[in-house]
Amino acid sequence: MPGLQRTVTIVAPPERVWAMVIDVERWPERIPTVDAVERLDAGPLAVGSRTRLDQPKLPTAVWTVTELADGSSFTWESKSSGVTVTATHVVEPHHDGSRLTLTLRVSGPMGGIGWLMSRSVTKRYVETEADWIKRAAEASNA
Repeated sequence: MPGLQRTVTIVAPPERVWAMVIDVERWPERIPTVDAVERLDAGPLAVGSRTRLDQPKLPTAVWTVTELADGSSFTWESKSSGVTVTATHVVEPHHDGSRLTLTLRVSGPMGGIGWLMSRSVTKRYVETEADWIKRAAEASNA
């Protein structure tokens, strides 16, 4: 299963980093790789919650939360045309504050082809998302 992972250390408490990660509706304000977010159900993110995400150079995708450990991680999936993309967001305590790990995996009958077509953009987006969450959380320290 093709994929990638990006981990950054953030000089901010895990609670602050988690608040930024889980607040997907504010991602367009914080992360330049996200143009628009529309929650498709009410309330906080929970298993089964759906969110429409628009990103430059990628098709609009609906993401469904498949796992959530409040305060530390959530995983969601997007499925289309024989490709399933699974993204996991993990916030852990670290001696400098927090560690954020973003993981993305591609699977399904067309996953290999989908990955070949989107790998470079996806890698850049995951790196950018981690770096911008780090920047936003550390700026909140000031």
